[in-house]
Amino acid sequence: MADVPSPRVLLERYGLRAKHPFGQNFLSDQGIARQIAELSTTPPGGTVIEIGAGLGALTRPLLERAARVIAIERDRDLVPALGDEFRSAVEDGRLSIVEADAKQVDYAALLEGTVGPRTVAGNLPYQLTGPLLRLTVELANSFDRAVYMVQLEVAERLMAKPSESEYGALTVFVTAALTIERRLLVRRGAFYPQPRVDSAVVVLTPRAVPLCPETPEFRAVVKAAFSQRRKTLRNAWRGLPNVSGDQLSTAARNANIDLDARGETLDAAAFARMTSELAVVRS
Repeated sequence: MADVPSPRVLLERYGLRAKHPFGQNFLSDQGIARQIAELSTTPPGGTVIEIGAGLGALTRPLLERAARVIAIERDRDLVPALGDEFRSAVEDGRLSIVEADAKQVDYAALLEGTVGPRTVAGNLPYQLTGPLLRLTVELANSFDRAVYMVQLEVAERLMAKPSESEYGALTVFVTAALTIERRLLVRRGAFYPQPRVDSAVVVLTPRAVPLCPETPEFRAVVKAAFSQRRKTLRNAWRGLPNVSGDQLSTAARNANIDLDARGETLDAAAFARMTSELAVVRS
């Protein structure tokens, strides 16, 4: 891939500046961009939805490998710049640019009828990482993989094991539906403007069979367990609706869970068992 203009040059070209409220730190390392594109399109071909296309650092290598790229960008000032930089790809139908908030896009509709494999990729702004990961869990049956650049601390939370300090509700929700691999460490110098933290690239792959469906009951069980980490599960789950103390004890015994333990000691499979057993005792 030939050298491309740096983010600084592109911002100057279009009279723009990075917007801090949008969490805009543009990827400037072309080597990292190529590696993310390869993770998103192996084997080459298929369809990629790119979240937060920005100035097109990832869009460019994606277009070299994917059959089609759907680029989502909510900054209305960046959308015309993307259209100008990638005019030929837009004209021949390989690239669609969607001006929208990534949290509110109907991804299933965008992917319907597209060529597989289907991937969701992007550099997730920190303030949107949680909502977009939850959305990814909900959409797990619509795509083949998700390739996200996230802050390093978020990657550590996703990869954490039970009883580790980084382990929490987010870990459980994501690992119940998806397997997680950390593939790249990306230092802060790979961005313009430079953020204060390092990042990592993670690959999320939908499980053939989720450990537990993403139901209100499952969410309630997990959230209650982590609401106050110092509480035992007996106390944390005491407030679950329509569950008596006896029912709680029965469900925990059948799920092989110690109610005197704390929530951070349970893996996603244990939370799934507890959710299932609670449904039995309440029926």
